[in-house]
Amino acid sequence: MFLSAGEASGDHYGAQIIAALRSSLPGASFFGLGGREMADAGQQRIVRAEEVAHMGITEVIRHMPRVYGAYRSLVASIQKRRPDAAVLIDFPDVNLRLARELKKLDIPVVYFVSPQLWAWKRRRLRWVQERVDRMMVIFPFEEPFYRARGVDATFVGHPLAELPLPDISREDYAAKHGLDPARPWVALLPGSRHKELRANLPAMLDAAAQISPSGGCEFLLPVASTLAPYWVSQQTLPWTAPQDSHSSPLLTNLHFVGDSRDALYHARASVVASGTATVQAAVIGNPFLVVYRVSPATFAAAKRLIRYPAEISVQTDAYGNLPIGMVNLIAGRRIVPEFIQQQFTAANVAQSLRQLIEDTPERAQMIDDLEEVRRNLLSPVRCGSIAQVADAVLALLSSRLQDVGRNKLPSV
Repeated sequence: MFLSAGEASGDHYGAQIIAALRSSLPGASFFGLGGREMADAGQQRIVRAEEVAHMGITEVIRHMPRVYGAYRSLVASIQKRRPDAAVLIDFPDVNLRLARELKKLDIPVVYFVSPQLWAWKRRRLRWVQERVDRMMVIFPFEEPFYRARGVDATFVGHPLAELPLPDISREDYAAKHGLDPARPWVALLPGSRHKELRANLPAMLDAAAQISPSGGCEFLLPVASTLAPYWVSQQTLPWTAPQDSHSSPLLTNLHFVGDSRDALYHARASVVASGTATVQAAVIGNPFLVVYRVSPATFAAAKRLIRYPAEISVQTDAYGNLPIGMVNLIAGRRIVPEFIQQQFTAANVAQSLRQLIEDTPERAQMIDDLEEVRRNLLSPVRCGSIAQVADAVLALLSSRLQDVGRNKLPSV
């Protein structure tokens, strides 16, 4: 069986899918594109995910020969081994092209974690219609979007909503990171890529400095596994180090921590860059603000390109901006404040954050709204999202056997 995942989250899901399939097909073999977790689960990696996970136009161009060579290796392995089925996980720039090669060989394709075609690059919808047999989606509005356009789609729930809450106590977490458990903690999640952190962290730290003198807060900065801790600490020096021998640091209460889920679970509130971390915050139930900043050219292009379908009930804000926070798209209304581009200022963040730190009606309402979002992200069936993906693969295999008149499962 062929599996392809090019990013860390997809590698994690892929390893779980391999384990689920192996329980039903103990003799199965797996190959394709994956990370370390998929390799540990038993995948023969034709291409390592680390070799192709380059983000951004400049990085892709610089690594184009290597990326194209890796893609050709994957296609050659498909043509040689003729797998009985394929599971493609997110990573649309590569996976939608691999789906074309799989379709040529009449290999059934299950796609897990849909590309955000409902927001932009709508022209790729035709690729899904032509190349994907089953689309397994993780946001509830995606199923009606695809089904209305002729794609066999199933909402399976979001894997993050199925995770148990962190079990580390507040006291143990405080001791581990040198925190005062009696003080409120605020988590700052600026993103997991270098460019994101450089764009988002300065305003977050400026807001923290505005709150710090009167708020009595301590600030938690989770360091993503994709970033070097030393590099992150260097980015914070203008706030955490004295500017000269006669001054004190702007922030003396910033703490570098590990797992973002633990930080979100114990924080009183948080500031989160738009992305997967907003879903983490929502399912944990932590009140938060969504922030993001990109180049003016990228923002202008995004405003022209992003158009939501009728399945997503949203409205523009006073500045003509559509919501970008996934939690607001799921809710169908703005339940979490968003500060994007020019509105992403330290003053705006600090003012809104204070309402979430204190016991305010805004805080109580957001907690209720986030619980509604969490329920909406849960799998509609008891077995969970990964099991449903595995079941879809097994169903396609069974159907294929019937079509070719076999009477036993193939060797996959």
